[in-house]
Amino acid sequence: MGRLGGDEFAVVLDLPPGRRRLRLEQLVRMLHTPVVLDDGRTVDVAASIGAATPGVLGTRDLTALQRLADAALYDGKHTGRAVLATAQYATLPSINGRRVDRPGTATWGRAA
Repeated sequence: MGRLGGDEFAVVLDLPPGRRRLRLEQLVRMLHTPVVLDDGRTVDVAASIGAATPGVLGTRDLTALQRLADAALYDGKHTGRAVLATAQYATLPSINGRRVDRPGTATWGRAA
């Protein structure tokens, strides 16, 4: 697990195919749990999650998998659900390895 920048984090897990969707759903639930402050106020939290698996590209190249997960994340942005990348994500154009149309990718040579 590591911080990629800003509020983006990456986790690399080796999960059997039958457990991936369950683990993503659990992660979404955990990340959407409201936080109760000391004064009793409640703060709602949210997160977007994108995931990719080696079987999607037929590779274990982390850079390629991160790009697919990033594209899936932006497809699921603000939906409150996790998105698991499919083969179609491998054909999306990118700039500096980040999906085109993502904030900060309007200019060549600069990634969000």
